[in-house]
Amino acid sequence: MLNIFTLANGRLFQEEIESLEELTRFKPIWVDLEDPTLEEKRWIKQHYGLSIPEDAMDEDIEESARFYEEDNGELHIRADFLVADFDDPSTERVAFILNQSNPELKSYNILFSIHDDTVPVFRLLRLRARRMPGLITDAKELLLKLFDADAEYSADTLEEIHEELEHASARVLKGDVTDDVAGEVLATIARQEDMNGRIRRNATDTRRAVSFMMRSRMLNAEQFEEARQIMRDIDSLDSHTTFLFDKINFLMDATVGFININQNKIIKLFSVASVALLPPTLVASLYGMNFRFMPELEWQYGYAWALGLMIASALLPMWYFRKRGWLK
Repeated sequence: MLNIFTLANGRLFQEEIESLEELTRFKPIWVDLEDPTLEEKRWIKQHYGLSIPEDAMDEDIEESARFYEEDNGELHIRADFLVADFDDPSTERVAFILNQSNPELKSYNILFSIHDDTVPVFRLLRLRARRMPGLITDAKELLLKLFDADAEYSADTLEEIHEELEHASARVLKGDVTDDVAGEVLATIARQEDMNGRIRRNATDTRRAVSFMMRSRMLNAEQFEEARQIMRDIDSLDSHTTFLFDKINFLMDATVGFININQNKIIKLFSVASVALLPPTLVASLYGMNFRFMPELEWQYGYAWALGLMIASALLPMWYFRKRGWLK
């Protein structure tokens, strides 16, 4: 899918392109290629003279492979954006190409983005740019706003994580935690821990991208100050993720502790039952001995006496354990 975005009266408008002729009719500020076909890449090559690298979506982590400048002035930035899907959270790799130093090229001052799947942050920025005229003025501003929206999207997701952990905490700390409840809470904690870790990684990646833009001296004074504010927001995200990791560890320990308590209760009942059955076993063993002289063998009530003695020897320890509170 190939979408272009133009500025009109300070607002960002979207057009879906289905042919090379349509592409030539617009002067966009942003060209977004989502899972582009070979034909769409060829349109970009023919009209803008821009070749999309084959390794644009590679998973390299080295800074030299993710943030660099070509000889013709094209800046290449690869950044990860959070996809906070409840069932399948992930990060989406996006490759940006921006020419800010060669006005002779048709690609000058146009942001090109290439990615495989939908990026929620892109949709968030599009909606915001339509409601707020003047939010975006050029391609550099657009790229900064994308990273700013990514930080805000991560912050909103952190708030959702905190809310989910608060619900889990309320279930755990009320004290009556069954194995079913503990299993549900552990599943919730595991999901939020995974999401929190993705946000921490995403924040680190965004910091690297914004830092590269600041070092490249492509930003004016106002944009540079905006980039510094994004960096401060990312620092606050790091602090919050650390707090959530601590809360997750506490809830994990508390939940596992309640599971151990429930298991200990079961083991205690088996232990009490074993101890309570020892005296009857002793009585039964005694009367199972093959002694020649055992008065109860020829006694009329000997069998009833033995049964009563075994029952009494079982009930007496149970009464004692209950009195001591060991059966609670």
